[in-house]
Formats: sequence, C-alpha cells, structure tokens
Amino acid sequence: MIPLIVLAAQLASETIHSRGNPILSDGRYYSTDPAPLVDGDTLWILAGRDEAPDGVNDFIMNEWQLLATKDPASGVWQHYPAIARPERVFAWAEPGRAYAGQIVKGRDGRFYLYAPVLQRESAARPGTRDRFAIGVAVADRPTGPWRDAHPAGPIISQEVPVANDIQNIDPTVLIDDAKDGGSRVYIYWGTFGRLRAMELASDMVTPKGPEQVVTGATGFFEAPWLLKRRGTYYLLYAANNTGPDSPCTPTLYHACQAYASAPTPMGPWTYRGVVLRPVSSTTSHAGAVEFKGRWYLTYHTADAKGGGHFRRSVAIDPMTWDDSVSPPAIRPVQPTKAPAPRPAPTRNVAPSAWATASNAPGPVQYWIAALNDGKVRSAPLPPDMWGNWTRANPARAWIEYRWPRPVTLNASRIRFFADHPAGSAEGVAPPAAWHLEYWGQGGWRRIAGAYPTGVDGFQEVRFPTVTTRCLRAVMDASGAGDRHAGLAVEEWEALSPTPTPVTPRPAEMPARCSGM
Repeated sequence: MIPLIVLAAQLASETIHSRGNPILSDGRYYSTDPAPLVDGDTLWILAGRDEAPDGVNDFIMNEWQLLATKDPASGVWQHYPAIARPERVFAWAEPGRAYAGQIVKGRDGRFYLYAPVLQRESAARPGTRDRFAIGVAVADRPTGPWRDAHPAGPIISQEVPVANDIQNIDPTVLIDDAKDGGSRVYIYWGTFGRLRAMELASDMVTPKGPEQVVTGATGFFEAPWLLKRRGTYYLLYAANNTGPDSPCTPTLYHACQAYASAPTPMGPWTYRGVVLRPVSSTTSHAGAVEFKGRWYLTYHTADAKGGGHFRRSVAIDPMTWDDSVSPPAIRPVQPTKAPAPRPAPTRNVAPSAWATASNAPGPVQYWIAALNDGKVRSAPLPPDMWGNWTRANPARAWIEYRWPRPVTLNASRIRFFADHPAGSAEGVAPPAAWHLEYWGQGGWRRIAGAYPTGVDGFQEVRFPTVTTRCLRAVMDASGAGDRHAGLAVEEWEALSPTPTPVTPRPAEMPARCSGM
C-alpha cells in the first residue's frame, strides 16, 4: 500500500515540456543548486527552490524539489515540487535555508539526502558562531517521504564530529565501489574558500575518519562535487580566483566551475582547469553524472523569466572528456539556452559595442560588461554595473563605447547608481556633472545638451545627429579637493534616430578611435 504522503507527492507532480535551458523557465518555480542522481533508467536532479521576491538580495529557500527525465534530449521532465523542508525532516532544524544538498543511493537500496540546514538555537551549542549543519535523511525513493537518518542531530556542525569554525554547507558524497565488492563512503563540504573532507561508515551517517583540510583545488570558493571516472577522482567546484587575466572570472562576485583530479578519493588534488565560465547568476553551482553512456553537467543560471541572482534556474548540457591526455581532461562545457525570438529592432545600438573605461580593467567588484547587457535590476549588486569606487576616487572618469563601424546617434540614456546622496565626498554618489563626447575629425568633440544627474531611472540627453565609431560619457565626481565620491553606472544606452536590427558585438574590442 502506498503511504498517503507519497501518493500526494505523486499527484502534485507536473509534466514539463522544456524547449531548452533553463528546464523550468516560466518563472513559476525557480530551481537552484542542482545535484544529479541516476537510478535505473531515470535521471533525477535535486534542486533547491529560490523564492526571493524581486529586489530582495537574499537566499530565500524553504524547500527542495526534484526534476526527472528518461531522456534529457527529449525535453520531457517530471517536476516534483516540495519533496522536503528542513523543519519537517529534522526536528533540530529551523525552517528555511534549504541550501544545496545531494541525494545518493546507498548499497542498501535506500536513498540518502545530505542536507545543509540551520540548527535551532536551542539545538546548537551555546556560542556557536555559525549554526549551519549537515543532516542526513533517508527514504525508499527519491521523492520521499524523508525521515531523519540520525535523529540525534547533524553529522557535521561546528561541534560534531570535532569542533570547526567553517560554515558547514554544500555537502557532496561519493560511494566508492571497490574491486572486492565492498564500498567506502566519502563526504566533502565547505564554502568561503574552506574545503573539508571525511570518510563515513557504511551506514552512511557515522563519521569514520578524521576531518581533513583539502588543498590543491586552486581558487576554491564553494559548491564541491565529487565523482569518479575510470579510476580517477574528480572534484568540480565554484572557483573565484578573480582578475582581468583570470581563466576563471574577471569579477569578485561571479564564479566559474573549475576542477581538480586525484588518484584517491581523499586526494592529493591537482588543479586541472575551468569547466564552465561564469553564467548569468553571480553564484555557480554544478553537478556532473553519467547517464545512459553520456555525461551531463547540471548548473544554474538567472535565465528564466523574472530570474536573477537570487532567482536561479537549473540547466543541463552534455559534458565530454579528452581521453588523449592523462589523466583524462574535462572539456569546457558550452552553455546553451532555449531558442528565443529574434530581438525586435531597437534604437539602442549599445549592445553591439565594446565597452571600456578610464579605470580599465577597474575594481574587481564591478563588471564593465554590465554597461550594455540590457539588464536593469531593482536591487543591483556591484557586478551589475560599472563603477570606480576605491579608497581614493578621481575627480573625473569616463566610460566609452567602440563600434566596429560607424553608427549614427541622436540621443543617449544613462542610469546612474548611488548609495550616497548628491554632493557626497564618499561612497558612491551621482555625478556633479556629466557630458557626452564623440570621436570626429581626429579628436573628441563635446556634445552640447542638458545633462540630468538624477538616480530615479534613466537620464536622457538628446542632440543633433552625429556619426561616429566611439562615444564617451565623461563624469565629474561630487566632492572637493582630494576627496571625491565614486561613480557607478548600471546601464548606458546609445540611441539611433530610427530602430535598427540588433547586431552582435564583435569578438575582439575594436582598435582605439581614429579617423572619422
């Protein structure tokens, strides 16, 4: 007889016909932190659920959900919402903060959910600085019902199995089958650049070996994923080694998916490269699995309807290997998106330009590519804008567009960001004044006009038509003497007199402005 709670979960499931990435794309459910699992002829993906309202920059995550398919290429998925909530599975857990977990199938045929949750204050040791802890739940099927496999409390926290001072989240578990028919269980976890590992007993919950500090994963930030292929162990993870020449990410807030390999499940680890470049969400979280002879990488983006950094959605793409090298290498994954309608003609020709600035490459918390990405957020983060704030801000700065061929313009709109009022000499404030310049007749020529400096939406200036390959917005910072506020721009549009088809940005930045 099927328990009523299982029957209810089955009745609540929905068949999804996905046209591509992300799998859930209509904005009704956001899905995040994917953890793939293969059971027989079905690929399952455990995911958290982002529920943050638009404009709220926080991880509002109350439950876990599942996606299942017999064939990823078919686009047919079964969606099981709300398969578990922290407080309903673990008596010692608070509601919410259903962060990245993983389901694995044990040798006993049952399923084990490793879940990072917040301990209730009364359940945590007094004085615990961070109450995140990892619990284990067990069920007879991926959809549950789930029950606590270790009712005494979490298996990992800042007090068990030994005292630590890291944030105990993002668990990943590998059951390593041995040639003699036995198996050993390993768990990795960690975030904020601190990675730990430990062996578990065959009961899947009891710590067996000492907690080890993991090294060798260059740039590790969070989100480890452990896998084995042909005798070699691989560790995927979100990396954040930042800089303009970084193979990972140019901005502090974004991450790439990097990987390391090792000859044993506990290392030593050797960095091997980048699997997935930064995606549209600031966070990056991935999991990889072999299914019916093919490997897949699951990850999340901000590409669903209404999506954002705290409203993420699961995507999946093939992952391939280069077996001509030793150890075999993971080839970079090319992210895909569902087909979209051709963009309508627009007056804004900025997306077809390369952007640069007087402070290039700029502070790593900002991202100049955000200037002309067409996205304006109600509560932007630093990588959603260009900025120049440092501890010593200049009195003047400029941003510049370069096109591969001349464009004709008669207006421009700019959206300033500020966290301090006009006139401030600290923080980020609206400019005291600004103007546009275009390249013509061998030099920069100022465009006359009225230049508003508000932060209440786009500030527009109109002018007689100019034809140019280069446009600058020159901004005077507020402040006086040697003390000035920083400047920031969320979006900058360059408008032609009539709508034109959208043309792609060139692969390389055009040469410095000349001629014209």
